[in-house]
Amino acid sequence: MSDIVSFDSATFRRVLGHYPTGVCVVTAVEADATPIGMVVGSFTSVSLDPPLVAFFPAKTSSSWPRIEAVGKFCVNILASDQRPVCRQIAGPGPDKFTGIAHRASANGSPILDNVIAWIDCTLDAVHEAGDHYIVLGKVVALEVDRPERPLLFFQGSYGEFSLIA
Repeated sequence: MSDIVSFDSATFRRVLGHYPTGVCVVTAVEADATPIGMVVGSFTSVSLDPPLVAFFPAKTSSSWPRIEAVGKFCVNILASDQRPVCRQIAGPGPDKFTGIAHRASANGSPILDNVIAWIDCTLDAVHEAGDHYIVLGKVVALEVDRPERPLLFFQGSYGEFSLIA
């Protein structure tokens, strides 16, 4: 079997962009009480027993090494009206949390106000996967805060889910 690839990265991204993903913010707090956050569109449940979730940060991420060093994190599932929160957390700079209300999870990680749900985790494992990592988190607590429509990423844009009757 051959490993010959007959497409480029732009084609790969374009084709997979036809699959919508939810938008989450992964948060943690450093020892000096500095909150850290990164936007991920690649989050999934993995296992019920033990309860595990996963996300896939790029190896080029500047936030992921800081979250990894903390060893615990909270996944915040954004609602469709939280696009400004998404943009702010995704942006560069140290002031990602300015004006974004949040409370501490049992693990001390930020739970952003008005998210649909949150999943509090301890770091279980990290595996290399091409130009990304596969991060497994062991779930220690979780809850639905606001049952709303999720923020979705689809074909390079943000949007929301609409139910068909």
